Amino acid sequence: MSLTISIDAMGGDHGPEVTIPASLDCLKSNPDLKLILVGDETILKQYLAQSLHKYKDRLTIQHASECVGMDESPSKALKNKKDSSMRVAINLVRDGQADACVSAGNTGALMATARFVLKMIPGVDRPAIISTLPSIYGHTHALDLGGNVDCSAEHLFQFAVMGAELVKAVENIENPKVGLLNIGEEDVKGNEQVKAAAKLLDNSLLNYIGYVEGDSLNAGNIKVDLIVADGFVGNVALKSIEGAAKMIGTALKEAFGKNILTKLAGLLVYPVLKSFKKRIDPRLYNGASFLGLRGLVIKSHGGADVLAFKTAIHLAEVEIKKDVIRKISEQVEQTLARRESA
Repeated sequence: MSLTISIDAMGGDHGPEVTIPASLDCLKSNPDLKLILVGDETILKQYLAQSLHKYKDRLTIQHASECVGMDESPSKALKNKKDSSMRVAINLVRDGQADACVSAGNTGALMATARFVLKMIPGVDRPAIISTLPSIYGHTHALDLGGNVDCSAEHLFQFAVMGAELVKAVENIENPKVGLLNIGEEDVKGNEQVKAAAKLLDNSLLNYIGYVEGDSLNAGNIKVDLIVADGFVGNVALKSIEGAAKMIGTALKEAFGKNILTKLAGLLVYPVLKSFKKRIDPRLYNGASFLGLRGLVIKSHGGADVLAFKTAIHLAEVEIKKDVIRKISEQVEQTLARRESA
């Protein structure tokens, strides 16, 4: 199966220094992959050296004269940067020249541009950001992670429908367990928005297991395949997890580096620490999907290194192969039809 992905090669904190080597590594590991690198042609050719000839049938450059800054206003980027690497990369998806777009650029600008260019799936009001988080069960999918600060119960229900279909497709889980993030598992807890969303989920065909608390994102009492929240709560939870992981890593490094005895102890447990680090390494979970759009867009962390950006490209490969956009569109259509006939 041939896969074509457009890469916003200028996006992110590091631009071509990260996007180019990550792209070349992906081409090397997947002979079915084709990449379109979007950005300043002169700059990109400097980084590519002999690679354009080596991968001449699978690697092309699409020139874009502008770049969206990481702190640039989304509205200004959308209005004034029509030839940005971000916009051109998304245009390639709209025009059918690419199956997906991957960018480490400004999240707000990427969301605004993708929504404007690709449009929404009929029946979906807002796009949502979904990603995976490490857990004691392997990993858990969560959304929305910052795309929508204020959400209605209907929005949360739509997020659940789309997220469940994605999990079903990429994880090969026939009936994924869906939980609604709340301040407690009891029915009486939560705000009116969450309680109303719970009623919608209770009356749906989703495998809704009820409210879950924040610990379920990483280590709840039961395995949850998908956790649904509004973008404000979801983003705060995500950043809290990232901060805790950094704190644990720093504390362990300091503890084992105090003196010669602790350093020796560190050497003895190094294999265990290495395994632990790999299990929670955020680079291996990099890449978030924008659900609800008519095309596939993957957002990489802005500060991603080569390994992290490769993970985001690999996520795009998986979602293309699993035909996620079509499956979500069909599921949303079926859900709407059932509600209208009820």
